[in-house]
Formats: sequence, C-alpha cells, structure tokens
Amino acid sequence: MFGGYNKGPSLQEQQMQAMMEQRQMKDFMKMYVKLVNNCFDDCINGFEEKNLTDNEIACTRKCTQKFMKVNERVGARFSEEHQKMLESQIQQ
Repeated sequence: MFGGYNKGPSLQEQQMQAMMEQRQMKDFMKMYVKLVNNCFDDCINGFEEKNLTDNEIACTRKCTQKFMKVNERVGARFSEEHQKMLESQIQQ
C-alpha cells in the first residue's frame, strides 16, 4: 500500500477467486446430481401414476436428509483433518 491506498485484489487474485467459485459450483452440481440419481433409483418405483405416492415422497425425504447429513459429516471431518495438517506444518 502506498500512501494508504489499497487498489484491491490483483488480476491474478481475481482469476483465482473466479476459478475457486467455478470449482465450488461444479462440485455442488456433482453432489446434487448424485443425490437425485441415488434417491430416484432407491425411491421411485414406476411411472404408473402422475404424482408420487406417499411412500415415494417419504422415501425421497428420508434419502435426501440422509445424503445431506452424510455430506455435512464428511465436510466437517475433512475440515478437522485439514486444520490438523495446517497446525502440524506450522509447528515444523
């Protein structure tokens, strides 16, 4: 900073941020597609009726909740391990 002037993130930093955001969106979409495929395969039994049956609705809700809980737990565990790794690198 020269004279208290901060010109903001550099072009390289902006590009890196855009790439990270794009990667996050791609990862989110992969997770969403996996959720839909898994729950559809597990819960939808046929196309005889126009609407989902009560059992199909209950199954998809349970499947979605379970999938989201698992992903939250995996994310939390990953964060814990990443933090431990960073702390061990700082101590070295």
